[in-house]
Amino acid sequence: MIPNLKEVVFRDTPFAELMHKRIYNVLLIATKYDAFMLEDDGRVDEQIFNEYNSLGLRYPPRFTQVTSEEEALIELADRHFELVIVMPNMDNRDTFASAKDIKRQYPDITIAVLTPFSKEVTRRMAKEDLSTVDYVFSWLGNADLLLAIIKLIEDKWNAEHDTREASVQNILLVEDSVRFYSSALPLLYHFVLEQSLEFSKEALNDQLKTMRMRGRPKILLARSYEEAKELLEKFNDNILGVISDMSFMRNGKKDPIAGAHLGEYIKNQDRHIPLILESSEDSNIQYAHKLGASFISKNSKSYPQDLRSEITKHFGFGDFIIIDPDTQQPIHRIKSLHDLQLYIWKIPEKSLRYHLSHNHFSRFFFSRAMFPPAVVLKHIDVEEYTHMDEARQLIFDLIVEYRHMKNEGVVAIFQKDRFDEYASFARIGHGSLGGKGRGLAFMSAMVHRYPRLSTQTFTVNIPKTVVVCTDIFDTFMEENELYPLALSNANDEEILAAFEQATLPNQVLEDLLSLLDVVHGPIAVRSSSLLEDSHYQPFAGIYSTYMIPHTENRKEMMRLLRGAIKAVYASVFYRASKSYLTATQNLIDQEKMAIVIQEVVGTKNNKLFYPTMSGVARSLNFYPLGREQAEDGIANIAFGLGKYIVDGGQTLRFSPKHTNHILQLSTPELALKETQTHFFALDLENLAPDFSTSEAFNLLNLNVTDAQDNVSLQQVASTYNFNDHRIIPGAQKTGRRLITFDRLLHYSPFPIAKTIESLLNIGRNEMGRHVEIEFALDVSNYEMAHFYLLQIRPIVDNREDVGEDIVIKDDEALLLYSENVLGNGIVSDVQDIVYVPSANFDAAKNKETAQQIAEINERLAADAKEYVLIGPGRWGSSDPWLGIPVQFSQISASRVIVECGLPTYRVDPSQGTHFFQNLTSLGIGYFTITPSIGDGSFDEAWLNQYPAQLETSLVRHVHLSAPLTIKMDGRHSKGVILKGED
Repeated sequence: MIPNLKEVVFRDTPFAELMHKRIYNVLLIATKYDAFMLEDDGRVDEQIFNEYNSLGLRYPPRFTQVTSEEEALIELADRHFELVIVMPNMDNRDTFASAKDIKRQYPDITIAVLTPFSKEVTRRMAKEDLSTVDYVFSWLGNADLLLAIIKLIEDKWNAEHDTREASVQNILLVEDSVRFYSSALPLLYHFVLEQSLEFSKEALNDQLKTMRMRGRPKILLARSYEEAKELLEKFNDNILGVISDMSFMRNGKKDPIAGAHLGEYIKNQDRHIPLILESSEDSNIQYAHKLGASFISKNSKSYPQDLRSEITKHFGFGDFIIIDPDTQQPIHRIKSLHDLQLYIWKIPEKSLRYHLSHNHFSRFFFSRAMFPPAVVLKHIDVEEYTHMDEARQLIFDLIVEYRHMKNEGVVAIFQKDRFDEYASFARIGHGSLGGKGRGLAFMSAMVHRYPRLSTQTFTVNIPKTVVVCTDIFDTFMEENELYPLALSNANDEEILAAFEQATLPNQVLEDLLSLLDVVHGPIAVRSSSLLEDSHYQPFAGIYSTYMIPHTENRKEMMRLLRGAIKAVYASVFYRASKSYLTATQNLIDQEKMAIVIQEVVGTKNNKLFYPTMSGVARSLNFYPLGREQAEDGIANIAFGLGKYIVDGGQTLRFSPKHTNHILQLSTPELALKETQTHFFALDLENLAPDFSTSEAFNLLNLNVTDAQDNVSLQQVASTYNFNDHRIIPGAQKTGRRLITFDRLLHYSPFPIAKTIESLLNIGRNEMGRHVEIEFALDVSNYEMAHFYLLQIRPIVDNREDVGEDIVIKDDEALLLYSENVLGNGIVSDVQDIVYVPSANFDAAKNKETAQQIAEINERLAADAKEYVLIGPGRWGSSDPWLGIPVQFSQISASRVIVECGLPTYRVDPSQGTHFFQNLTSLGIGYFTITPSIGDGSFDEAWLNQYPAQLETSLVRHVHLSAPLTIKMDGRHSKGVILKGED
């Protein structure tokens, strides 16, 4: 029936009465580090405050953080909480115990469990009884997730009332994968809130803007067919659109096409409800076609962009695109209510009829919280109009009436004028700090809590730091339209060239210019992605870090800084990065990059710049020697820039508790052979016109003999006296210089080792798990030293119980045994071995060996097969004479890696590099053996007799008839690989 507007009385939407039920108090049960990640990096309080302020509310939720169930029960007894978020420390066995106990005592409180995403956690969750937990979410490093959790719960509480009172619309997400809805919900809320904020600008004043935001579409989550159907029945006339997976529970069991059945039900109820079907099985697109629904592949590299595009197109968000229904080509774009009012008389009749018949006009109003005209238009039957001009007049009059009715009665952010020489940490933008940024912020706060780390002559701090947040990355990518090329198969050089031609946002450029007024030395531009150094899957050394020299020419300095930032952005999309993301089961599109801009630690020495010491230290030592214990920790230090350590160079390895027992310095012979011979320095004169995909293009790899006599060299060097056959502390005029750090560790007034030990203990306690730190030391004179923390990240320690002491009982069943093992747990599903036969090994052909291994790895990865990799020397070394120089992407399918020394070829293990951090983050075992001296064993003869699946001139690939049994006891550094039983 055609409505008579004279009989229609618009009632203003009671926005003040919407979203009445709120979360005011949130109890967060987590370690101090977990809470810091959520609250300080994610700035939950800040984000919630900003949103509540925009919604016209005065009191945002208050977060109370405790570290144990006992503390939680005390707080719960003291005051009321609407939501409890449990972030269980995955080192504990019963990860959901706290949630269960609280729910039993406080059944009315919503319990949400926030767990890390990993294979181990997924396996544990499958065995858990989750009946007392309202929601389980997967922490993916995205700070928006906590905001999405709060809004999801509030939407559930308020949906029925707000729909009834104001016809507020609902978006239904049907998904039972914790991993996936934990990723999709932040995307949906970010989009909906973003769109709602944009549309609120059409209000007449700030108060009306904030009120109107309360009418945004709500998001409802259903995890089964029955739950989805119940929600559809309850809100049958107020569904803005449905997003549904294909496979979920239906009739008590997993139905691979449950989404298709749900789609049929939806279309039978209301054929105009937009439906988006999603599936990891691309063949399911056929069901979408039959239902007239959209389809998104979950395997798509551009899934976030695909989802955003389909919601914008079908749910009424974004611009209203008027199309020709015959050709489906756009003919006009409506950006605002004012646009529609002006253009309604120009829309072709067939287009007007098409959009009205599909409820597009009503969705345009609904998505913008303009409910009165939306309700009228939704119930119009276009077939009742003889002439479409009647429909034009109706829409025009509705707009006029609505506007008449609405007129009746009628935000440390970087601040360029405040960032000075006393500032230490600031952010540009409003997104996430990323992994390194989070770690730096945490370390800055941690150091502040322990002032006794510093003395009058020895300071402990972080370098002056500015983080360009992830939202700037989003803007940069979108404004320059870089995603199509970045996500393509273009080579690294093409991607870098395109990024360097792009333009950074103007506001960022202004802030960077101000930064150059404060920083008067070389600058490090470091990657800080969301996933990098994240809690349970560190991305160490995957992306680029560039150092740029300082020049007094501001224009030139700005060019270098801009170029470095864009080069780091480009590295997200390099082939090695994409391979790593695939191996870790992450999507390239979900990765976001922040940039850490820091002063480089060091001192200028003529044309070079470098620190006295760079180092990496771990609180857990998987290679304890002598009296060392695993819990004593381990440090690897080097003279010059830290790239030497990252690249697997020969470092000085010591336990901070046992500096008098350093194996490499135990005899002059070992010191001559096993100490550092080269170092990296920044070339202060290299102002290259173009950046390279190699982050080391302006770094110099120098011989230690090239280091000039200065304070730094005197602190780190010793001299070998050939006549006396002894080593003397300090750089003497005659004799061979060795990098021993003897003076710093034993004779210096500066507490280097003690500081490292203290920081490892503090970091381990505050993070709730073992940690790895990166640091640098600058000693520019004999009276003052500055120790800088550069990074902190958790060591992913798989605590799977081996179940028994590893004791060798049957040598016939043993393929390999090691007493130097990195990793922990039991692996029983590997049947492939890739190894370098000792008879084939030739160190001069190590590069060729790496390539052959890469080709085999590619085949196995394509077949989703993992394997044991065995070979001589140091895996991943940048020096091919020390080992096979593979990149991680070339061995990404390996499950266990073995360094096997030969009688004439022995190299110490290179634990502590980024390469090995990545191995441990993925749970890859690492064995070190030298059977020729009785250090472990390897039955190579048995393996050589086994038929080869593939054999090259240097490498063999064997596929066994039965799986191997691999046991790793990380606490005792022992491991075995048992032959499979035929």
